[in-house]
Amino acid sequence: MAKQIELLFENEEGKTVRISLDEPVDTAALETAMDQILAKNAFVSSGGDMVAKKGARIVERNVTDIPLS
Repeated sequence: MAKQIELLFENEEGKTVRISLDEPVDTAALETAMDQILAKNAFVSSGGDMVAKKGARIVERNVTDIPLS
């Protein structure tokens, strides 16, 4: 089972921008990290700068191969 953490931001156009990290980070430091991303304007989306935090979530994904004959 693969886990990722998704950081959700709002950009200048009001659209959601998602940043995915392969290894979930310390959730206690998460909000501080998101604040720093916004303060330093670390990423830009096609809809402009990120202007607000919308949320964060851990996503788990199961992949099962189906054997074909």
